[in-house]
Amino acid sequence: MNKVRHLNESNNNDRNKDVREQILRAAKHLFAKNGYEGTTVRQICTEANVSLALVSYHFGGKENVFLEIFHTIRQFFGNMNYDLSDSLGALKSFCKEFVIFRNEERELVGILQQELVMNSPRLEMLTDVFLPSWEQLRLILQECQDKKTISFPSIDVAVNFIMGTLMYSLDIAFLNQIHSKISPEQVADLAVAFIFNGLQATKI
Repeated sequence: MNKVRHLNESNNNDRNKDVREQILRAAKHLFAKNGYEGTTVRQICTEANVSLALVSYHFGGKENVFLEIFHTIRQFFGNMNYDLSDSLGALKSFCKEFVIFRNEERELVGILQQELVMNSPRLEMLTDVFLPSWEQLRLILQECQDKKTISFPSIDVAVNFIMGTLMYSLDIAFLNQIHSKISPEQVADLAVAFIFNGLQATKI
């Protein structure tokens, strides 16, 4: 009897996980396409092919769904750890990893860009999504500056310029009507070269 109950509980947990993932995938797609305000819970349910009650059951409402879709980013940036004894190597790794991640998670980064441009009231709830990467980059750049491996007068400006480069808009068709075939790795290498040249780094 206990084995049967354990099996049923396991199946229920798997089903609940699948439903949560369906809802989150649908929400991410719709938030990226329509923005937060332009997306309703009903639309999310239709996209995910689930009932309205399931969104309430698993998340409690649209805002909690919105916050939960960024778990991947929190995990990625929360695990960032670089050897600052090689400050330029750390900067190169950070930039390359960011660009490749940005390519893999285009919808998520697009949503974050929307929130920033709109100066969204939700930004305060997303500090654990935004700030770890910015703080990590600032730490790396400060180490580069202390070791005189870059020649750039302002860390604050450098952080903003670099993050702007890393959150590029290459995948926006309106701005890029001539499509060139280039891999995410190649884009990452080009971004690193661009950034290192702008910082007047001693090497790439």
